[in-house]
Amino acid sequence: MSHEAGSSTASSAGASPGRFAGKVAIVTGGVSGIGAKITERLVAEGASVVVADINAELVASASETFGASVIGRRTDVTDEDDFAGLVAETVEKFGTLDALFNVAGGSRSGTLTDISFEDWDFTVRLNLYSAFNGTRLAARQFLAEGKPGSIVNVASLNSLVPMHYGVGYTASKAAAVMLTKQAALELGEHGIRVNAVSPGLVATPLTKGLTDLPGVQEAYDERIPFRRAAQPEEIASAALFLASDDASYISGDNLVVDGAWSTTGYPDLRKFLA
Repeated sequence: MSHEAGSSTASSAGASPGRFAGKVAIVTGGVSGIGAKITERLVAEGASVVVADINAELVASASETFGASVIGRRTDVTDEDDFAGLVAETVEKFGTLDALFNVAGGSRSGTLTDISFEDWDFTVRLNLYSAFNGTRLAARQFLAEGKPGSIVNVASLNSLVPMHYGVGYTASKAAAVMLTKQAALELGEHGIRVNAVSPGLVATPLTKGLTDLPGVQEAYDERIPFRRAAQPEEIASAALFLASDDASYISGDNLVVDGAWSTTGYPDLRKFLA
């Protein structure tokens, strides 16, 4: 399972200076984990960035953390009006919007028969409603400006592969990928590209809570041909590629970044978590 939380410190190694020069981007979940690496890379490549997160303390220090070209806004990405305010504030501050990275996500675990409705609803709203809100609000802004734009939704290998205790996460991430394809179909004639990136296991403090359990990391390593988790910056590299002009004829794609994990399947987590 991929998660979008983690350390907000990383280098900009691998950046392509100037690739996003003069561009304006929004990154949800942009102050930690994968989102933080995306933000750092965008800054290194010339973009101005608005980072959104539910954590008011982290977004308040966004400019200090990432530099003067970054501002933060506390945003509940599951709320349409709050997300609309995020887009409006971005345009007010920087005059335009060129790219949106929907990174915010997470889950509450459970099986089909025992997950509570509250936990199911929380997970679906966080992973699917946020992607829906962001995708259509960014698209509306691109259309209003009469310009092309790019949207990247961070999904998960679990959009393709099920896992025990993940019914809400797998279902919502699969739906987010189909939302991506639907948006690409509808928006392509306007030059708006919509893609997804699906990480496998990513090394973050949040996943560390799982992989530190006895035997769990070894069980994952047995299944992942690369024998390791991805680093957050490796997912950021894929996301920036999809948003860049280097991917100018790619839309409706779900780029899996999993160290070939999809060739083997998930370990049975029941033996560790039951």
